[in-house]
Amino acid sequence: MSKKAQTIYVCTACGASSPRWLGRCPQCQGWGTLAEERARAAASGGGRAGAGAGSGGVGGDGHRAPTKLSEVRADDARRLPTGLGELDRVLGGGVVGGSVVLVGGDPGIGKSTLLMQALAGLAERGAKTLYVTGEESAAQIALRARRLDSPGVNDVIVQATTDLEDVEAAIARDRPDVAVVDSIQTIRSGDLESAAGSVGQLREVTARLVNLAKRTGVAMFLIGHVTKDGAIAGPKLLEHLVDTVLSFEGDRTHAFRLVRTTKNRFGPAQEVAVFEMVREGLREVPDPSALFLAERPRAAAGSLVVPTAEGSRPLLVEVQALVAPAVYGAARRVATGLDGNRLAILLAVLERKADVHVLDRDVFASVAGGARVEEPALDLALAIAVVSSLRERAVAPDLVVFGEVGLAGEVRAVPRAAPRLAESRKMGFVRAIIPRGNAQRLTAEERSGMEVVEVGSLADALRAALDP
Repeated sequence: MSKKAQTIYVCTACGASSPRWLGRCPQCQGWGTLAEERARAAASGGGRAGAGAGSGGVGGDGHRAPTKLSEVRADDARRLPTGLGELDRVLGGGVVGGSVVLVGGDPGIGKSTLLMQALAGLAERGAKTLYVTGEESAAQIALRARRLDSPGVNDVIVQATTDLEDVEAAIARDRPDVAVVDSIQTIRSGDLESAAGSVGQLREVTARLVNLAKRTGVAMFLIGHVTKDGAIAGPKLLEHLVDTVLSFEGDRTHAFRLVRTTKNRFGPAQEVAVFEMVREGLREVPDPSALFLAERPRAAAGSLVVPTAEGSRPLLVEVQALVAPAVYGAARRVATGLDGNRLAILLAVLERKADVHVLDRDVFASVAGGARVEEPALDLALAIAVVSSLRERAVAPDLVVFGEVGLAGEVRAVPRAAPRLAESRKMGFVRAIIPRGNAQRLTAEERSGMEVVEVGSLADALRAALDP
């Protein structure tokens, strides 16, 4: 561009604008809410160059003309398999041309490695791929790529830059089928004066990359950092701009990594893929239930197996609880891999509705193996694990438990009971404590091979699991 585009400062809370930066918004009086943005020109006959390219009628001024649905070309069939079955499944069957996928996760957890493996698999299948790196040099990317031992990695094009204009020029020049931008926080537009990673830069860069993907049909992956509370850094608006959001989860001290879909316009959401970090990169785990239960202790108080059903595939995980005297004053509540607020609620329900006195004790709860479970089906197993630890009485090793616990102490039905039981039966479990609402809807075939114990209250579940 010959000259800088005019910028304004917009309040992220109320939307008020100002020609210069102010510490306090003059409209809503919020502190530090003004973010730099590019001033948009008034609507005219022009528009961004090529803004209407693609299927459907396009007018001479570059705007897309209205089109009947029957005349719209079905782009959903243009899926490119990456060669990583787990990644393809969470994406809904492969990479869709023109889609934008936001991948978030902790630093060093394996985001760059996973996407380099995906590009190598795509290149091996004949797709043209581009890797844009703003954090590392091309030499550093090459060193990591050589560890993957994939034939297609040598065909991946690498562009080391932090300028958005260079990224747009590289895509226009090389015309890749799939591009990766690592990371979105390091790329900045020359149209804005603010530093890379600021709210205005993130919004401008993401909007232009999304527009570029839709115009050219390039499938694009944007790697994003996460904040301390686990949310993708930057404004929440980024998740609304993109088509798919993948969350990379796991503890760097564990070998297991989970990729969870939280939004997907081209497939089911809440899918979960499991990988194992090895020297050569990330390796797919075909049977994650066996992996998470491999080191499960036998006949240990406070240990229980839960069949979760986040996504299309059930997954068996072990929930553990430890109850100890509160020797340091106020009782502590520590949760790893599950919602700590939910743990506090369950302890109150146990105290008031099941006559289990545990509020004056320290309670530690975790999901073993580095997994994270957020669905309410974990409630019943977590409550039983707490009482099991309190009483020092182990549950039967062939027992699985799932169900949601209400504030009145009732056990509520959860979705997809039949697949949970089928996965449990495949892993050798023969007894299940489940909500009465689920048990009444099971067919004889779905019950086959399992002793199903239906419960309607938390007290009933405790008796069924812990009383001889």
